[in-house]
Amino acid sequence: MGEEQEVTIKKWGNSMGIVIPREVIERQHLKENEKVIVTIVKKADLSHLFGMLKGKVKMSGQEFKDLAREGWN
Repeated sequence: MGEEQEVTIKKWGNSMGIVIPREVIERQHLKENEKVIVTIVKKADLSHLFGMLKGKVKMSGQEFKDLAREGWN
């Protein structure tokens, strides 16, 4: 079945591509020229938000992360 894996986009000539880690290739038994389906979800950079709510929200950081992640799956 499918699995989620974070990868980095690399420039290849005039195109861009991703590298599938060896561990994923082995786990999924992937072969050269096999067709796969890739779902693209851009990873958000939320680093600028950290510390903005300090003293304004009465919950722990973990509680806040759990609340933010609700509905992601």
